[in-house]
Amino acid sequence: MAPRLALADAQPVLEAALAKAEEIGQPMNVAVVDDGGHLIAFARQDGAILGSIDIAIRKARTAALLKMTTAQLGEAAAPGAPLSGIEVTNGGLVIFGGGIPLVRGREVVGAIGVSAGSVEQDTEVAEAGVAALPKRGRR
Repeated sequence: MAPRLALADAQPVLEAALAKAEEIGQPMNVAVVDDGGHLIAFARQDGAILGSIDIAIRKARTAALLKMTTAQLGEAAAPGAPLSGIEVTNGGLVIFGGGIPLVRGREVVGAIGVSAGSVEQDTEVAEAGVAALPKRGRR
């Protein structure tokens, strides 16, 4: 059985995100994971914050496992909200923007996570990656 998100699918996502980071002048860490949250592709641009490597991977993993953006999860995990405290489960989830599921048809096939800029920059770069997801799976 072929993976739902192959390396050949992840590469244009990664490349588009890196290009957007370059365009806005903010070095980033970018991670692409499959639907199980397993890392497929990663890049750290020169000058990107080292501490954000783990955050980028966790953002992608969070978005894939919960099938929602990390910003959406942040709203649901706010104090008093239905998912308050969820960030301490699953080995640590991220509850601020920069993680977005990769959807093909109606199915989450993976996710992208970006970290090293502001939340707004991380989200902008992640959105550029999402837009580059091939419509059909590659091998």
